[in-house]
Amino acid sequence: MQKEPMLEETYRKLSEELEQLKSVERGVIAKVIDEARELGDLKENAEYHAAKDKQGLMEARIAELTDVVGRAQVVDPSTFSHDRVSFGSTVVLVDQDTDEEVRYTIVGGQESNPQSGLISIQSPMARVLIGKEEGDEVELTLPSGKKTYDIEEILYEEITLG
Repeated sequence: MQKEPMLEETYRKLSEELEQLKSVERGVIAKVIDEARELGDLKENAEYHAAKDKQGLMEARIAELTDVVGRAQVVDPSTFSHDRVSFGSTVVLVDQDTDEEVRYTIVGGQESNPQSGLISIQSPMARVLIGKEEGDEVELTLPSGKKTYDIEEILYEEITLG
């Protein structure tokens, strides 16, 4: 079972969602199904089928959250030195061709949001960056093709999730 690194905040939110689904939402949907069942013929009972569909989606989410929370490895990136790229590092890269600067922060898969510069530690890009130092050159395969970057800076900044 592969551990999934994540921030304390993410672990707490996922655990709370799981508990809410199991302790409250399951009971609510069961009651809705019972009420819909009392309306008569189940073959033509749209309320019943909608409730059963909702129940199926909820049970899938419960299974997913149970798996993720069970594999969670809560990490506090502020305790790392960040002299090399690691979980929680913010990496400033400079495109060798255009001198354009980009910033990425390495986070857990549940926290990933590439549009905000938060990339999953399991992503191909993060795998290339992990363990590198300032001044290293890295070649990244992007949707637009391969690009070569210099690692200008590695630092720790408080991670703000959306």
